[in-house]
Amino acid sequence: MTQPVSPPRDNTPKLSPQVEPGPWWAVVARADVRTLSLLGVLAVLILIGGITKPDAFLDTRNLQLVLTQASVIGVVTVGMTFVITSGGIDLSVGAIVALASVWATTVATQEYGFAGILFTAVLVGVGCGLVNGLLIAYGAMVPFIATLAMLASARGLALQITDGNTQVVSVEGVLDLGERDSYVLGIPPLVMMFAVVTIIGWLVLNRTTFGRRTVAVGGNAEATRLAGIDVRRQRLYLYLLSGLCCGIAAFMLIILSGSGQNTNGNLYELDAIAAAIIGGTLLSGGRGTITGSVLGVLIFITIQNLFALNNLQSDVQQIAKGAIIVAAVLVQRRTANTT
Repeated sequence: MTQPVSPPRDNTPKLSPQVEPGPWWAVVARADVRTLSLLGVLAVLILIGGITKPDAFLDTRNLQLVLTQASVIGVVTVGMTFVITSGGIDLSVGAIVALASVWATTVATQEYGFAGILFTAVLVGVGCGLVNGLLIAYGAMVPFIATLAMLASARGLALQITDGNTQVVSVEGVLDLGERDSYVLGIPPLVMMFAVVTIIGWLVLNRTTFGRRTVAVGGNAEATRLAGIDVRRQRLYLYLLSGLCCGIAAFMLIILSGSGQNTNGNLYELDAIAAAIIGGTLLSGGRGTITGSVLGVLIFITIQNLFALNNLQSDVQQIAKGAIIVAAVLVQRRTANTT
């Protein structure tokens, strides 16, 4: 008796029906809603400043001060945006800024003039980023632990170098960049440096293979590895980039303050992370936006300026920052659930 022959099994993979993305204007609207929201928040803050302290807040010198202060932490935030987009975190950026600033302002370093200070600040930043990257990418350490160790080590080394003292800069070429005579069309040099870093960061993240690989690593590191991308090397490059941004920020801080201190960059890591998050960069990785991060920095610095002008206590300012961060995370979760 012959056994019935079962029909051949169809092993062809079943494709799920494609979902139409909708009209182009709807896609653009969804992409820009976060940016427009941040611009709206910034506009409201400017309106509040114009109403409460019109003469002081809208004064040209005050606006220049706001942009200058935003420039230093903004450069750090650009590097942090890349790291968070890849699914990592860097808690050591503030300590790296401090270490780079004091190492670049020692008496021995200042003997080499402007170039010596700039080169040392950048070299120290990149060196710290290299250590972070090696520990995380090739040492298989959790980014939180590796960068926390760097935070403690860099702060300790900065304190040891300065012995708790402020190192005053005597190089005229550096000090001149902080003077109003160096402003171009009313724009401080630090703001122009920030603009250049922002533009380069945006182009790298959105228009290069490096940027696409960064997003891919943050979205699914294992799938990215199987696609032939060296995930460990990419992560190493990202922490090098973060260290580079810290070195540049340290040099800018030296220009701004005319000195190097072991307390420089205090809580920069929290401000940079917060600015990136409220700007729309996913803390879990896979999505990042330089434009949003820059707007996040401007919002935080504007809030800080408003509180200072209205003689409000700093603890209330910290509460306001915390509330903004919580609101941003809730918006992210809601957006993720609806997309």
